[in-house]
Amino acid sequence: MQNKKETPANSVIKLILEGEDGSLWGRVNYEDDLIVEQAQSVNALQKQIEILLKDLHGLDPNSYEFQLEYDLTAFFEQFDYLKITKVAEISGLNGSLVRQYASGKKFPSAKQAMKIQDAVKQLATELLKVHIYTGL
Repeated sequence: MQNKKETPANSVIKLILEGEDGSLWGRVNYEDDLIVEQAQSVNALQKQIEILLKDLHGLDPNSYEFQLEYDLTAFFEQFDYLKITKVAEISGLNGSLVRQYASGKKFPSAKQAMKIQDAVKQLATELLKVHIYTGL
């Protein structure tokens, strides 16, 4: 067992999430090691990767946080309540094309992926401004 390592304060480790047909995989590249795991949920996947980082590199899970980055298939499976057609409309992309990205049949260019990300963030910003009338 390795000695416990401390990563710099507020260290961020990129966890890339990929999915297809309900499966969820995650990968982390840490100190030239590619660490890959599969789980049923994002939380379970994060815990499994934390264990591997501790076992392989002696990292204390409290010394870093994950930055989650989704491929579009995993994103639309995780956030299945979003309407792909609406996200496509806001991003200025063809709905059929975005559905193909979501299903993994096609893969977006970096520019198209950024358009989709910007559309999702625009939706999130709009939702943050919502106040539901409670009668009070």
